[in-house]
Order: sequence, then structure tokens, then C-alpha cells
Amino acid sequence: MSLTLENSPRVDAISRRERAKEWMRTLGMLPVLVLLLVGFALMTDSFMTWQNLSIITQQASVNVVLAAGMTFVILTAGIDLSVGAILAASAVVALQASMSPQYGMLGIFAGIGFGLLLGLVNGGLIAFMRLPPFIVTLGALTAMRGLARLLADDKTVFNPDLPFAFIGNDSVLGVPWLVIIAVAVIAMSWFILRRTVMGVQIYSVGGNPEAARLSGIKVWKVLLFVYALSGALAGLGAVMSASRLFAANGLQLGQSYELDAIAAVILGGTSFTGGVGTIGGTLIGALIKPALATLAIFTFLSQWNSFVWPLVVIQSGSMRTVPLIIAVLTNGLVLLGVSDIWQYIIKGIVIIGAVALDRYRQSGART
Repeated sequence: MSLTLENSPRVDAISRRERAKEWMRTLGMLPVLVLLLVGFALMTDSFMTWQNLSIITQQASVNVVLAAGMTFVILTAGIDLSVGAILAASAVVALQASMSPQYGMLGIFAGIGFGLLLGLVNGGLIAFMRLPPFIVTLGALTAMRGLARLLADDKTVFNPDLPFAFIGNDSVLGVPWLVIIAVAVIAMSWFILRRTVMGVQIYSVGGNPEAARLSGIKVWKVLLFVYALSGALAGLGAVMSASRLFAANGLQLGQSYELDAIAAVILGGTSFTGGVGTIGGTLIGALIKPALATLAIFTFLSQWNSFVWPLVVIQSGSMRTVPLIIAVLTNGLVLLGVSDIWQYIIKGIVIIGAVALDRYRQSGART
């Protein structure tokens, strides 16, 4: 009894510290957001008007949706570099499906469903073949960007009579549909992470996947879920973008969107190592529009031929020839007159295939 009494204050103190840390993770960037709002409000009278705030929230809405999906992925210590490309491909599919005079509204489900399908492809490669998420989604970024251009025949798909244009242009009681959708996604994400068994399992897998597996959690199911959800939300973001633009372009739409989403998640307090983070923090990070962080990440990733290949190569000695293979493949495809659309797709598949082959060789050597 005495031990219990002696330890209870210590337990209470630890509990209070953990709650304080949780609040710090959630509200970490909130002071920055408040300072930005106050600063711009003092500098110009037009900043805090309802119209301007509505424009800001509409601009951030797509990033909020993508960042929500990215939060699930990063909580499992993964990453999804392909969400921008998935968004572009899904937007093309949504626009093409909307051309039907009778079933144009099905374009919404077509866009979300196609994003879900592409997310399942990423999740399957990561969950079942145990390939590194960074490499898989890097290859998928290239391949799916090529797929988006292929689906659109490398043109801009345009529909002036878009049946779901109200999503990007109308409002309910003065609140834009884009904002309503973004808030609904945040609420759904919070519920999944905080009130469901799957949410507990996501944090467990991110904290220690091996311990989660030994405790009976089906890690493959969790990974499949988070990447599928990320893809589906990218598809939803595609519908939101298409509804504002009445158009979709496989080459330009969604460029660097994944970088905005990653920056929002990390600035919101979610740890890259997994197992730590909140959806509320992601929302705050997305609203800040972290231009400097995005620029830094973009500078790194936009030069992936220079920076990322060393990361690929150091994983295994047998991967040292991959950059040369890609260089030879690129040169050969150009000489053969293969369009750059198919070059995107082929190089993306080769990147994933090379890592898969290397992983297979490693597993064979261990046995």
C-alpha cells in the first residue's frame, strides 16, 4: 500500500508531462499561425475580411486533405511521394468520367476510386514485398505522372459543363464546399486515429513494427490501409482541384503537392520516425502554408538524380549499377524515339523493380 501511495504522485506527474507534450505537439505551430494572422492584419485592413479568409481556406483545403492522408502514412514511419502524381491521374479520370451526359456525377467516385486503386498498388508493394516506402513511392511518382499524361493523351482535359463544379465554386451558408470537405476529412481522420482500433494499431506500427507484429497486429493490413487511404484522399483532392479548374493536365497538375503535404505534417508535430503525431497539428501546419520548408524539401527532391541515387545505392552494394542502368535506359529510349510519357512510366517501374530484385536477393542470401 505504501508503495502505491509513494508512486502515485510520480505517476500523476509523468501523466501530466505526457499530456503537456501532446499539447505541445498539437499546438507547436499555432503561435506561428497566430503571429502571421496578427501581423498581416496590422499591415493591411483587407487581410482579415471574410472574403480574404475564405480565399485562404479554399487555397489550403486541397493541401489539408492531402496532408491528412500523409499523416496516416508518416505515423507508420513511411512516406508517400506519389500523392501529387496520383492527384493528377485521378483528376484526369474524374474529368473523363464527367463527360457522360447522364452519369457525369460518377466522375467524383471515379476520381476517388482511381486514387484508392493507385494507393493500394503502393501499399501492396510496401506491405507484401516489404520494399522501402521512399523508393516505392519515388518510383510511383515517376510512373504515375507518366500514367496521368498517357490517360490525357498529354493534353489538357477540359469540361466546361462539369456536373460537380459546385464543389469548387459554391458554398453552404457562406462556407465554401472545399472548406466543408476539408473539415470533414480532418474530423474523420481524428475519429479513426483516436477512437478506433485501427488508429491504435497505426501508432503501434509506427512506434515499433516488430513489437506490433509480435502482439498480434497484422502489420500488412495497417500498411495497406494507410497507403490506400492516402491514395483515396489524393483522389478526393483531385476532384476538388478539377472542380475549381474545370480541367486537368497530367503534366502540370499536382506538381510538388506532396512536398506541401509533407511539410504540413512535419511542421504540425508528426515525427518522421513514426508513432508520434496528431491530425490537429497537421491542420495547423497546412494552414501556415510553409513556403520555406516546402522550398527546402523541393530543392532536395527536385534534384533526385543528384541526391536520391546515393540514398538508393548505399542500401546495398548490388544497387550500385542502378544509376548507370537508368542512364543507359534513358539514352536508349530517346534513340528509339520512345515518347517521354512512356519514359516516365518505364523508369518508374525499373526503379521499383531494381529495389524488389535487390530485396529478393538479400532474402535468398539469408536463407
